[in-house]
Amino acid sequence: MQPSTPMMAQYHQIKKSVPGAILFFRLGDFYEMFFDDAVVAARELEITLTSRNKEKGTPVPMCGVPYHSADAYVSKLIRKGYRVAVCDQVENPKTARKLVKREVTRVVTPGTLSDGNLLEPRENNFLSAVFSDNSGLGLASVDVSTGDFRITEFRDGDRESLLQTELERLAPKELIWCSRLSDRNPAWSRGLSALKTVVEEWIFASDFAQRLLVDHFKVASLDGFGCQGRDLAVAAAGGALHYLQETQRGELLHLDSLHYYELDQSMLLDQSTVKNLELLESLHDGSRNGTLLQCLDETATGMGGRLLKSWMLRPEIDLKEIESRQEAVAELTENLVLREELREQLKQVYDLERLASKVALASANARDLIALRQSLEQVPGLKQRLKPLAPARLRSLEQDSDPLADVAAQIGEALNDDPPVVLTEGRLIRTGFNAELDGLRKDSSSGKQTIAELEAGERARTGIPNLKVKFNRVFGYYLEVSKSNLGLVPPDYERKQTLVGAERFTTPRLKEYERRVLGAEERLVELEYELFCQLRAAVGRQCRRIRNTARALAQLDCLVTLAGAAHQFGYVRPRLHSGEELAVKGGRHPVIERLGEQLPTGRFIPNDLYLNQGADQVLLITGPNMGGKSTYLRQAALFSVMAQMGSFVPAQEAKLPVVDRIFTRIGASDNLARGRSTFMVEMTETAVILNSATSRSLVILDEVGRGTATFDGLSIAWSVVEHLHSRNQSKTLFATHYHELTELAQLLPGVKNYQVTVKESGNEIVFLRRVEPGSADKSYGIEVARLAGLPRPVIQRAREILRGHEQGEHEISNHLTRNYQRRKNNSGKQLNLFVVTEHEALEQLRRMEPDRMTPLQALQAIHRLKESLSSDQ
Repeated sequence: MQPSTPMMAQYHQIKKSVPGAILFFRLGDFYEMFFDDAVVAARELEITLTSRNKEKGTPVPMCGVPYHSADAYVSKLIRKGYRVAVCDQVENPKTARKLVKREVTRVVTPGTLSDGNLLEPRENNFLSAVFSDNSGLGLASVDVSTGDFRITEFRDGDRESLLQTELERLAPKELIWCSRLSDRNPAWSRGLSALKTVVEEWIFASDFAQRLLVDHFKVASLDGFGCQGRDLAVAAAGGALHYLQETQRGELLHLDSLHYYELDQSMLLDQSTVKNLELLESLHDGSRNGTLLQCLDETATGMGGRLLKSWMLRPEIDLKEIESRQEAVAELTENLVLREELREQLKQVYDLERLASKVALASANARDLIALRQSLEQVPGLKQRLKPLAPARLRSLEQDSDPLADVAAQIGEALNDDPPVVLTEGRLIRTGFNAELDGLRKDSSSGKQTIAELEAGERARTGIPNLKVKFNRVFGYYLEVSKSNLGLVPPDYERKQTLVGAERFTTPRLKEYERRVLGAEERLVELEYELFCQLRAAVGRQCRRIRNTARALAQLDCLVTLAGAAHQFGYVRPRLHSGEELAVKGGRHPVIERLGEQLPTGRFIPNDLYLNQGADQVLLITGPNMGGKSTYLRQAALFSVMAQMGSFVPAQEAKLPVVDRIFTRIGASDNLARGRSTFMVEMTETAVILNSATSRSLVILDEVGRGTATFDGLSIAWSVVEHLHSRNQSKTLFATHYHELTELAQLLPGVKNYQVTVKESGNEIVFLRRVEPGSADKSYGIEVARLAGLPRPVIQRAREILRGHEQGEHEISNHLTRNYQRRKNNSGKQLNLFVVTEHEALEQLRRMEPDRMTPLQALQAIHRLKESLSSDQ
């Protein structure tokens, strides 16, 4: 449609510059949307769709939202996966000679949201960029709302799988990559819910990225950021920075550092493990309820909450770092009064990371700066409380907590304590801060007083008792006279407007006062806004100092939180070491213990655990469903996660090795969208474990092989145990209902049998939930089915069928064990149970020529074969 007005021509020109985005076009006090943008926005925002140009026969769909509440509408569109371009008036409409100049001031996407009011306070909001070439993959992730800018790359091994694991951990809200990859629909991007944006390939060019980053950080080289020889990571970082510069349309002062990291610098937890251990989301309903994060997270600040989650998803492997955190937690655990004082003071601290980002992006309002000042005013008190403490970590945090007294004072001297949200309403700046501003306020105040005196004087001069001086935005100041008193109006009154019951007039004297008053008020608002912008810019130049303090306070918040949990729930300090022994006495599941869900009485039954690389490398755990096997497996993994975060653990005693990775295979579910059955998902996850686990890994397996036919599943489970024992040499907990597997404890050194005990009384069973040495001789599945309410005839028939199957399975188990021992003795080395071996009878069959044999010869040959097979039984 051809533009019908200069304003619509301007709209179309700006719209072309932001393809794919809904354009919020500023018109006066509203942001308007037109054409398809209006149709989409009206539907998604549930606002009224109207139109313009109806009278010309070419109606243009339109809708609008008030400018002062636009952020809420923008946020709603972003959450639904749209991109929004905000077009503002960049000159004063009163001084514009023709059409008001407008420009896109920012493009908002799911990965570039920066306003803390529109974000989850305890969640990072990452934009991730991926660069790929034949040598590997580079990854850059930026949280614009906090200034966190991190990069890594993948060159060796299954690099696409490692990239996918890291993206799943970061959970970016937006993912960008170059157009060269757009047709490939990379596998690492398919499972992400992020908005996927394809950008031009030149943005990731190595030379361009290098130059862009060097200019932004104002350095001569990126080597100081650990980027030497990291071309893939640098290319990804350049692509991310360019995208942010294009969308934010301003300086990114808070992106003041670049952090290069390797995945093996921390414990690696893939998405399957995070899900199975319920670290962040409940398997039941996907909520935060019933998770380890909910159990531990009592942080007082949003930045502390984000850091605690990061510690949980990337537990440390550096023993010195772990011990440094533990020492601080121990000190705070023992000092209840100090801990509560620190916590109460931290509650007065706002999210400094996000406040600093808003200031740097020039989107902070006066109340944001007041919140920043109030937060900084808490730092001296926190430092005073930390100063006498002994742990090196707490002393370091005290030193790193810069109170920025100069910044707090600057804000306090300039701003009123309770300024308005809107920056153009005035009342921002304190009286006495600026002489010109004080003068304008005096003129404005005295002008209004003079107008009041003028009203009284005109009443006396004209004899009109109800004469009033009024004001509106259209006519300014005017004298209003009722119809009954029009005969008293003097000749020097100039008529401005006629109403039904009155008329409005002005006089030369009123015009002069109006000019003085309105001019002073307008200049007053303009000057206040100018002074505020100067203040915000000055604070923005201290962004690095603010972020350093924010990081220190976030760490302190996490340590205080972990200490509070340790004290409240009776956790102990684990002894971590670089060896292999894992010993826990009286261990408890931290979440179930608090929820009281294990027993009807709500009493949790503690259990011991012992693993090493020798005689106790693989624990085979048998027992009934509902007996507590899965709880025991999960709590074993949670001990390592919590300990390597720096937390204490729920046990009487704990000695733990530093683990490089935790693998879990618990439960099963279809992934029909990707064409994968339950069993295929199970086998894929098991393959990852067998291909990746090391002797420093902890492997948790629950019911491997149950997704297929019994003997197929038994064969796979047996072989998996062998592989983990002999090849991976990983410390392993393996829960199973295949009782045949318990024979492995006699065949493989390092495999031990443990059982979850029950008490039988007739047909009744009681789950004791104690894990003890030995193997369960039955699964009690029928008893569980009875408790679930299956009809009695079904239960009775099931018991009859079970007796027959148990006899058959016992004979098969004996045969397989004998076969395993015989082949082991014959070969002089350990063989896998289910490997098909050559038999003499097969060779005899190959030599036979049936066409040349008489019936008697054939019968004799069959008899010999039968004797040969019988001799091996």
